[in-house]
Amino acid sequence: MKRMGIDIGTTSVSLSVLDRDTRKQVKAETIPGGSFIRTDSPWEKLQNVDEIEKKVTYAVQKLLSEFGDIDAIGLTGQMHGILYVDQTGNCVSPLYTWQDGRGGRKEFGGKSLTEEIYTKTGEHIYAGYGWVTHLYNQRKKLVPETAVSFCTIADYIGMKLTGRKSPLIHSSMAASFGFFDLERKRFKTDFLEALGVKGSMEPEITDKVTVLGKFCGIPVYTAIGDNQASVLGAVGREPGSILINMGTGGQISVISDRNVQIPGIETRPFLDENYLLAGASLCGGRAYAVLENFFRQYGKAAGTGDDPQYDIMDKILRETQPEEALLVRTTFQGTRMHPDMRGSIEGISEENFTPAALINGVLRGMARELYDMYREISEQVKLEAPVLAASGNGIRKNPWLRKAFEEVFEKKLTWKKQPAERR
Repeated sequence: MKRMGIDIGTTSVSLSVLDRDTRKQVKAETIPGGSFIRTDSPWEKLQNVDEIEKKVTYAVQKLLSEFGDIDAIGLTGQMHGILYVDQTGNCVSPLYTWQDGRGGRKEFGGKSLTEEIYTKTGEHIYAGYGWVTHLYNQRKKLVPETAVSFCTIADYIGMKLTGRKSPLIHSSMAASFGFFDLERKRFKTDFLEALGVKGSMEPEITDKVTVLGKFCGIPVYTAIGDNQASVLGAVGREPGSILINMGTGGQISVISDRNVQIPGIETRPFLDENYLLAGASLCGGRAYAVLENFFRQYGKAAGTGDDPQYDIMDKILRETQPEEALLVRTTFQGTRMHPDMRGSIEGISEENFTPAALINGVLRGMARELYDMYREISEQVKLEAPVLAASGNGIRKNPWLRKAFEEVFEKKLTWKKQPAERR
């Protein structure tokens, strides 16, 4: 028998089929899945839910026609973002993704919602998080009149596959909305009421991975957060394990058996009563794309066309002798704690102001941003000879980025592949 996993990411949808007996992957597919909606507001990051649903359903049916012995379907996907559903279980809004910036806009007495939330509650809840998005929408009267609840895109796909009329979400997804009590596994309704959240729209929460229903007779399980899923797949459940992920965003995750609070680091539910200490770099792997776009614009202006520059950047690094990298801070989209922060380049001299030094500086800056978070975590959690595992296409496909991480962390990266969890 086989099992299928579905990962609904920000820019792509990935599906995997695992042989239950050999514990090996027998099929993997990735399809473009972002379906971003263009708007007049650059801070809006919305996606078309119907398009994503159609792509996922088609891909699932295609794999089921190829493998007739699949006995379970697991779900994961991008966290924090929300979409609204009506009483029939249908989506009535776009997906407001984790990248959406409405919560950081200074539209309420000269303050942003995130600033107001911290002032009134002492909680650091960031722009793009479900409750911040919902509160903004409520104040701006953007919540659809027929909406009765909200959930993540992975939860919604689970609803559509099984015919559920209301969302049931795992605590790892619920916590990503903010205002989540890690001990009681429920939302902090007193804080929400103090902020003026009207009505009861919170989805039902479960602390266990459980069956939502069936698709073509196959059990479909509650989605878990993509952070939790990537850690589980890469390093298992052992406290002290570390995972670096570099994709659309960047993350460092450490499994802890204690609920510790560290400024700038999120404590999230994991499995087996354990927790994840997670630090995120908002620009993540896109920092390298920002640099590539810089070189691409120069090439276009110089008359060489609008061709991708990654191969040229690779050529520069291969053919240039190692030199002192520029000190680049890759916080091009700010940080969770400081959304208005921007990147910088320091240490420029006549000798090192070169394309190679700039490329190396960006690579090391991407690594250094997560390394600083690692140091904060290691001061609170005892990490004995920790193994540094890595995942994500951003780091998997870029040997220069892997090299930068190993130099900054002074550790070798490993690519652990553990069998999927039996459910």
